[in-house]
Amino acid sequence: MQKFLIERHIAGVEKWGPDQLKAVARKSNSVLRDMGSQIQWIQSFVIPGKIVCIYLAEDEQLIREHARQGGFPCNQITKIENGMDPTTGAA
Repeated sequence: MQKFLIERHIAGVEKWGPDQLKAVARKSNSVLRDMGSQIQWIQSFVIPGKIVCIYLAEDEQLIREHARQGGFPCNQITKIENGMDPTTGAA
């Protein structure tokens, strides 16, 4: 599977409370269950005006289909080519 960074532009999302975030997460989980194992949600971050998500998926089309079924915006998808973290420098 490939790793993708997804931007979901949502005005005012940074002001959403726990109940709104929980509802969106539940909807996403429901759609993912129905879609099967070819797509996985790793993590999301709420920043001013958008949610930025990390997903694993077979291809970009699965990301778009998840957004369509969930009713989520999907403004930009970027394939992650490589990564690093603090342990990379210790190797």
